[in-house]
Amino acid sequence: MPTLDQLTAEDLRSAMVGFRDALQAHRAAINRLNVYPVPDGDTGTNMSLTLVAVCDELDDAAADMAATCKAVSHGSLMGARGNSGVILSQILRGLADGLREALDRTPELLPVLADAGVVDAGGAGLLLLLDVLLHLTDGRPVPESTVPDAPDEVAHSTAAHGQLGGHDHDHEPGVADLRYEVMYFLEAPDESIPGFKELWATLGDSIVVVGGDGMWNCHIHTDDIGASIEAAVDVGRPRQIRVTDLMEQVEEERWVREADMAPAEPAHLDEPATTAVVAVSVGDGIRRIFHSLGVQRVVSGGQTMNPSTADLLEAVESAPADHVVILPNNKNIIPVAEQVDAHSTKSVHVVPTRSVVEAFASLIEYDPESPGPDNAKAMGDAAGAVVAGEVTRAVRDSSCDLGPIAEGDWLGISRDGIVGVGPDVASAAEQLLRRLITDDHELVTIIEGDGASSAVTRHITVWLEEHHPHVGAEVHHGGQPLYPYLFGVE
Repeated sequence: MPTLDQLTAEDLRSAMVGFRDALQAHRAAINRLNVYPVPDGDTGTNMSLTLVAVCDELDDAAADMAATCKAVSHGSLMGARGNSGVILSQILRGLADGLREALDRTPELLPVLADAGVVDAGGAGLLLLLDVLLHLTDGRPVPESTVPDAPDEVAHSTAAHGQLGGHDHDHEPGVADLRYEVMYFLEAPDESIPGFKELWATLGDSIVVVGGDGMWNCHIHTDDIGASIEAAVDVGRPRQIRVTDLMEQVEEERWVREADMAPAEPAHLDEPATTAVVAVSVGDGIRRIFHSLGVQRVVSGGQTMNPSTADLLEAVESAPADHVVILPNNKNIIPVAEQVDAHSTKSVHVVPTRSVVEAFASLIEYDPESPGPDNAKAMGDAAGAVVAGEVTRAVRDSSCDLGPIAEGDWLGISRDGIVGVGPDVASAAEQLLRRLITDDHELVTIIEGDGASSAVTRHITVWLEEHHPHVGAEVHHGGQPLYPYLFGVE
């Protein structure tokens, strides 16, 4: 392909569309690149949806460079989801701002350059360095032009080819047809990799093999786990083998679609107030509890599917108050919530809750007639006084301070990390509560989700009566996915 000597608005639009499509193609693989064994914020999904928002904004923007850069900046901000989406938004906004003060304007910044009729040598030299890197990675000739626009070429090359210096054989994901994801590191001679990839191509799709110098990172979607691993044994030594059931991803996303069909907020929550509350959560039971505690707007979202800045902003703007407190209820949603105030007509305050039990505690201090700063302070103090924990199931093999974790193990998780590993929900919950409860505590709030049962709940309450008779227990049905039990200790 010919090397560009300038970047037009149409080129930038094409780069954003290409980046969106590349993220979509690699979404599942990026989501699975996570050493933590619990269902977590999906990096690939968050980045992909952020770029979808960018491209949607571009569809409605004028074709000139200024309007295109504004659309990239605004679209990425409003569409940002999770930590990864916020970081990506910052990068794209920086790119857009840089293109609006582009290299060919440097004579306007330094009169000496205008007098000489040249652009900044350092800037041109940096771009030439990037062009040389492109020449080394895919053979593109170093351009003769003194002002190539190589940075976007790098971005496009990286998105299209996966990783600089790697070998990427990637097909469309086959999650609907292929059941398992197999990943491992492979120690093998470089010359054996072409044959290895040819064999893998007969076993599945969404194939990625990157690396070099005898070490390769390998990924495939397949129905034949054994053959996918044996292929590595034939040419070298596979290490850190991980096998994941891809049907879990379908289950994780089901609750998000169902949450979108949740009933609207009760009419009484539209009564004017000095300060309103917007909370993020999923599960009909949790939604009802939030409404009973005075929350005016509930935005669907949680651990594996984070709402965007635009989602939160829409809820804030529709709330019946000039001051609004946001309860993110997940660490991945906090940075997104913190973007809202700068783009709202209202005074927005974020109480950085990381779980719904912290949010429930904070709402005890909520006063709809007090101003936002006062509410945020009182609610934040109350949330910080709660000791929170949760039980979920490991989605991949891993390890922690307690020892190895096998896929399917039940995990008890506190703010300090994984503190319980067991073969069933009850044993993991017991280990977790042993770490959470002290002699100073008086109440344990138990929120049942998908996977909870009356038998296990009864087991937990009996255990509390036997080991902590001075501690009361309140049980609520939350209906949250992925986490059969949430605990709040006060």
